[in-house]
Amino acid sequence: MRPRSLTMSLLQLAVLTACVTAGWTALAAQARTKSRHVEVRTVPPRPEDVASIDSIMKAFYEVISGSAGQPRQWERDRSLYIPGVRFVEMSEDKNGKPHAEIVDHQQFVDRSDPPLVKNGFFENELHRETKRFGNIAHVFSTYESRTTAKGPIIMRGVNSVELFWDGKRWWIASAIWDQERPDNPIPKELLP
Repeated sequence: MRPRSLTMSLLQLAVLTACVTAGWTALAAQARTKSRHVEVRTVPPRPEDVASIDSIMKAFYEVISGSAGQPRQWERDRSLYIPGVRFVEMSEDKNGKPHAEIVDHQQFVDRSDPPLVKNGFFENELHRETKRFGNIAHVFSTYESRTTAKGPIIMRGVNSVELFWDGKRWWIASAIWDQERPDNPIPKELLP
């Protein structure tokens, strides 16, 4: 026969184990909810979005912009890009070393949707430099971001966008961006 104190300890251990397991399960569920998968259907592009470089760049900014609580236009966004598009977000680590975060469209949507919808986000083009040869184009697009349409600027940076014309529409093949930092100011030639 076990001493009573040992029986109580085993019972307490079982309860503690059940509580920890339930807690981890709840935390895992919460983490999945925060980085939830956003279903994005593939839809045909709006003809007015892909008719020109101007129109596709206008759509590029419109689709991610909106007030807090407003769903983003991810289907419209996806229609602007080639299948398998890659986005590259440049930043620096704590030691100042460049870091490239490379994601596909779905990964970008899944990680961006929660904060954009929760906090609101508006991104506007300030200036654009376009170089075109035949059916290819490169766009340097300077932007500023806010959490409300008329709120204070929370960041600025430059999008580097590669595009091509297939004879019927413009496609974005890739987008790379970097934010302005004290050691990385936007040069005068990329400002209005």
